[in-house]
Amino acid sequence: MSIETELPEVETIRYALDREISGRKLKTVEAASMATLGRYRNRKQFTSRLEGRKLGPVRRTGLLLVSELDDGQLLVIKLGPGAQMRRNAARDAVEPGTEITGTFTVGGHVRLVDPEGGSQVCVIGGDELVAEFPEVAAGGMDPAGEMIPWTSFGSQVLARQMHLKDLLCDPSIVVGVGDVYSDEILFHAGLRHDRMSDSLSHQEVRRLHGALIQVINDAIKYRGTDIEERPFRDVYGEPGVYGDHLAVYARAGALSDRNRTPIQRIKYKGGWTYYCETQV
Repeated sequence: MSIETELPEVETIRYALDREISGRKLKTVEAASMATLGRYRNRKQFTSRLEGRKLGPVRRTGLLLVSELDDGQLLVIKLGPGAQMRRNAARDAVEPGTEITGTFTVGGHVRLVDPEGGSQVCVIGGDELVAEFPEVAAGGMDPAGEMIPWTSFGSQVLARQMHLKDLLCDPSIVVGVGDVYSDEILFHAGLRHDRMSDSLSHQEVRRLHGALIQVINDAIKYRGTDIEERPFRDVYGEPGVYGDHLAVYARAGALSDRNRTPIQRIKYKGGWTYYCETQV
């Protein structure tokens, strides 16, 4: 089973989809099964709300992909683990696990490929986003969104008694960080995963804030991370290349760039956490 999709991958998809499908009109929409349509009684109930509609700009709200249709409704896509979006020519072979296919009046297909069926896709009223997806209102700092001063971030960090990895992976505190990027952020901040958040000095809080912003935005610049535990291809089928820049994640035994000692890994809450002995 794939691990969760994180913010850099969702933002990479959003950026490409916005360029590729914004302003295009859907001629037909097909759903291969009900796997991603849990809010509907049947496939037609979903597809009929999209056919003949023009898509607006694609924005990201938390980890949701949202496009306003020309009738004021919202198309919302919440990608599950291992799910991918594709922009295809009509003649392109259909990948296994393709759940949703939208055919444009001009310009091929957009497809949701989700072998594990963990995504959610729906069309909702223009003012129903928070009601339908309450996590939007409860979302924390968005590292790729509006800049949050380190002092504001620090007040949340120091007010809690949590392991730093848990804090970074809590969506009510930070949006879109999971196993991969939390380990990278903590390495660049020089902090251990099991360090208690309320024990940080102000200098350490600043380092954590800076590493959070740097790692997430660098990962977006390199179009996400494609690794064995979570294969990732962008909208055009190209792999993200931030994996070439990973400092610790999935690199147990490799020499740390910081002190040339082997990178360590330890079991943490059912998964592996990777770190360097220089982290304190």
